[in-house]
Amino acid sequence: MSLIEIFLLAIALGIDCCVVSFSQGLIFKSQRVKNSLFLALTMGIFQGLMPCIGYTGADVIHKYVAPFSDIIVFAIFLILGIKFIAEAFQPKEDEICCIGFKCLVGMGIATSIDALVAGGSLNFSRTPLVEPAMIIGAASFIMSLAGFWSGNLIKNFPSKYLEISGGIILILLAIKAIV
Repeated sequence: MSLIEIFLLAIALGIDCCVVSFSQGLIFKSQRVKNSLFLALTMGIFQGLMPCIGYTGADVIHKYVAPFSDIIVFAIFLILGIKFIAEAFQPKEDEICCIGFKCLVGMGIATSIDALVAGGSLNFSRTPLVEPAMIIGAASFIMSLAGFWSGNLIKNFPSKYLEISGGIILILLAIKAIV
């Protein structure tokens, strides 16, 4: 993958972090700086680590799927893109009121499952791991902070459009992988 494609992937994966952080920003009225930093740090760490786990796991099965790697990358990104778009139209929980350790870990895992799968795709596309993992983690950190503070400032912005945008980016990466 090229650097531009890695940045697009990082943005697409960071959309979940942005949306979750946006919802948190709508809720918190006190200790906003502390909560936003803990949330962004959690998102960045999980989003940066999950591709590493997916990349390593893909090594185990690589010899069996190498002949189909372009099709697998296409399918993974296409499915993730469609999933993002479909989730944009599903009802959301009105209020997420926790920011404790367990909640942070739960949100970190929930938002980074897609990054785990993307890590496998990085392996199958023969992309070195370190740079993409760092870019994905940093983008997720920044997008999480932006989402939190946007949610704090804009109380009724529909997050559906962010999710649709992330889905479109992933679908475009899927098409590029097959072409």
